[in-house]
Amino acid sequence: VRTPHARVSHYRRGADTSHASRRSSRLAAGALYQAQGALAGRRPRRRSACAHAVMATALKEMMSKQISVITCDGRNIVGTLRGYDQVTNVILDECHERVYSLDAGVEQVVLGLYIIRGDNIAVIGEVDPELDAKVDLEAIRAEGLKPVSHS
Repeated sequence: VRTPHARVSHYRRGADTSHASRRSSRLAAGALYQAQGALAGRRPRRRSACAHAVMATALKEMMSKQISVITCDGRNIVGTLRGYDQVTNVILDECHERVYSLDAGVEQVVLGLYIIRGDNIAVIGEVDPELDAKVDLEAIRAEGLKPVSHS
């Protein structure tokens, strides 16, 4: 499979300079990127302007409050929301990661000031500090995950 870069260098050598050929190369490059993403198990992530506005409104209400962020790879990070931007990148202060295990209680790894990219965020939620203080994290045990079946 030729990469889009190979097409560009091929074009520079003066192969076919018509507008239709360049347009079809761009379309083919886009299809190639989409196919590579699909093969890697990813799908293109696009958010509309309306979705960004809704998320910005929700995050504005959570500023300077304690929140929990679950990332796409399953990490649970808890901290104080200090900032965000239009693509939902968030800045957390005084944060820690809660690591769950089968045989020990929840371990809290101190991270300090942390920036999480918006495309790596699965869920954001506000934490009630009173309820969170009542939870005995030492008594919580995680259940094991079932093996992944690729059929």
